[in-house]
Order: sequence, then structure tokens, then C-alpha cells
Amino acid sequence: MMIWVNGELCDADAARVSVLDHGLTVGDGVFETVKTIEGRPFALTRHLDRLTRSARGLGLPDPDHDEIRRAARAVTDATPLPLGRLRITFTGGISPLGSDRGDNGPGLVVALGEVGRRPDSTAVITVPWTRNEHSAVAGLKTTSYAENVVALARAHGQGASEALFANTAGQLCEGTGSNVFVVIDGQIHTPPLASGCLAGITRALAVEWTGAHETELSPEVLGRAEEIFLTSTTRDIQAVHRVDARELPGAPGPVTAKAMRVFDERAGDDLDP
Repeated sequence: MMIWVNGELCDADAARVSVLDHGLTVGDGVFETVKTIEGRPFALTRHLDRLTRSARGLGLPDPDHDEIRRAARAVTDATPLPLGRLRITFTGGISPLGSDRGDNGPGLVVALGEVGRRPDSTAVITVPWTRNEHSAVAGLKTTSYAENVVALARAHGQGASEALFANTAGQLCEGTGSNVFVVIDGQIHTPPLASGCLAGITRALAVEWTGAHETELSPEVLGRAEEIFLTSTTRDIQAVHRVDARELPGAPGPVTAKAMRVFDERAGDDLDP
């Protein structure tokens, strides 16, 4: 594996960032995960635009899109994969030990790892912790991922692949690394961005391509929805066959199955929608 680190393509064993990088010491950084298909990134323009929005939300300088595209090409060319996860990490750079930023400029790491095709359906759990929709970093894709690590570990301990959060208002919000959709009376709904959820790239495409409604939802909807599915870069659209103790037999249901077909067809027609 070859990794792009601050302007240079390095072997993974030689790739290094400073122990004083603000992304490491205080989580002062943003990132994107981009699916690659036969070495070609999917929806890269949307991902770079969101990376910039996240950086601005933290007060970081705008990332250089041209440099990131060069880095993405370099690592994908160096490590040909049929299906990959391209990770773009943009940090506050070398800084003092504390919350103050230094003046050395931002850091950039671009890496690629192989992923397998996800199963058509999965199990999820709900967790007692909440997303803070009023947070200074609400809706930003930051490297401060510790609460997601804790929630996902709980999910794995219960035989699930994802954990779902409510927000402080008691509304359904999102997963640790996914957006959630429900089918009610044959219609697709997903929490609005005002809930504090991430503006997922796959979420946005699913809304555009399926006509899903952005709706404030109570977590109780998970107990009565006809169908439930998740969206994310590495999942695309994935049905849910169990949420907590509730089984949803036959997943993916007809509405989810149609959404999956539409997404696959539209994504196959345009790698940068």
C-alpha cells in the first residue's frame, strides 16, 4: 500500500505524521471516505465539496482540491483494487499541545484500503447516547470519532453492524457512519439535516433518486416502519433485517429493493454525479 502524506507518496511502512499533528492530539481535522471502483473514485466532487464545508466549519483553510485529486490518482494507481475505500484526512497540522493551532499549515493524508461488497441486509441497534444537534461541529465530518467507536463496539458486541443515535430533542438522527431511512405507508423518509445528522453523500443521492422525504422522526418509528435501510459510501443502500430485538423478515423489502436497483443503475451511469 502506498499513502500520500503531505505532498509525497510513501510506502505504508514509511508513511509518518508528526506526533504533534493537531488531528492526533485534539482531533482537529476533517475527513472523507470515497468509494473507488476499479481505481476510479465515486462522487469525488461531492466529497471534496463536503470536505471543504467541514474544514470551514472548523476554521481550517480550504483544502486544495487539485492536490487531493492528484493524491487520489497517485494512490489508486499505485494500489489497483476492484473495490476500495479512499480515505482523505485533512488536519490542523503541527500545533502546540493544547487547543491552540500552530502556524505550520494543515496536514493531508490520502490512503486506500480494500473493501468487500456489503451484504444486502444487516442488523442494527439503538444506543442510549445522543447526537448534539446544537454542537459547534454538528453535521461536520471531523476526526473526533470516539463516540462512534464506542457505539459501534457495542453494536458489534450485539451482533450488529451499526448503531443508531437519537439527538438531544429525542428525534431519530443517524448511525455511527451511516444515514438511516424508513418506509412508512410505502413512502421513504429520512431525518432532516436539522436533526444534526451528517449530510451524507449517498444520503443526498438516495433522496434525489428515490424521492425520499426529509421528515422529523421519533426513534419509535423503528418499531413500526415497514422497511428500514442505511446509506453510506461503503454500504450504498443496505436493508436492515433486525433493529434491536425486532426482526424485519424478507429484507430487503420491495421499496428498499427498488431503491437499491435505482441507486446501482444511476451510480453505474455516472461516477461523479
